[in-house]
Amino acid sequence: MNFLAHIYLSGEDPELKIGNFIADSVKGKKFLDYPERISQGITLHRKIDSYTDSHDIVKKSVSRLFPKYRHYSTVIVDILYDHFLAANWAEYSDVPLEEYTLDFYRLLHEHHEVLPKQIQTLLPYMEQDNWLLSYASISGIGNVLAGMNRRTKNRSKMNLAVTELEEHYTDFDIEFRSFFEELKLYTKSEIKIL
Repeated sequence: MNFLAHIYLSGEDPELKIGNFIADSVKGKKFLDYPERISQGITLHRKIDSYTDSHDIVKKSVSRLFPKYRHYSTVIVDILYDHFLAANWAEYSDVPLEEYTLDFYRLLHEHHEVLPKQIQTLLPYMEQDNWLLSYASISGIGNVLAGMNRRTKNRSKMNLAVTELEEHYTDFDIEFRSFFEELKLYTKSEIKIL
C-alpha cells in the first residue's frame, strides 16, 4: 500500500497516522527514538507492508506486471491500489477526499519537528500538487509513476504502467476491493494490540 492507504488505515489517531506515514523514512530500530504512538504507527506500517507483500490477491496483481517491470511490480501495485482507494473514496469515508487530504497536511505541519528530514523536504511538493488527491485520477497516478521512474533514473519504466492500469482496470479494481476488505480487518486487529 502507498501513502493514502497507510494514512487511512491508521483510523482517527493523529500520531498513529504520522508514524504510519513516515515509516519508510525511518530505518531499523530508529523508530524507538519517536514518541510511543508515532513509534507504534511505524510498526503498524511495517506490519501492513508485510501482510500486503505476502497476500495472494496482491501477488496476483503483481504477477500481471512482473514480466515487464520485474521487482518494481510490487511498488507499482502499491501505487495502483492507492488509486482505487482514492477513486472510490466515498465508499470508505464520509469525509470528502479533498478535505481529508488538507486535514492531513495540516496535521503534518503541526508535527513538523518530528518528521524525518526526508519527509520535511518532500512535504511542500506533496502538498503543492496534492499527491493524495491526485491519486483519484489516472492522469494523477501517471504523474506519480513518472516521478518514481525519474527517481530510478528511468530504469524502472514505471511511467509506462498506466497502460496496464487502463488495460486491466476492472481486474485491478476487483483485486483491490477484495484485498482491502481483508487488510482493513487485519489492521483493526493489529491496532488493538499495539
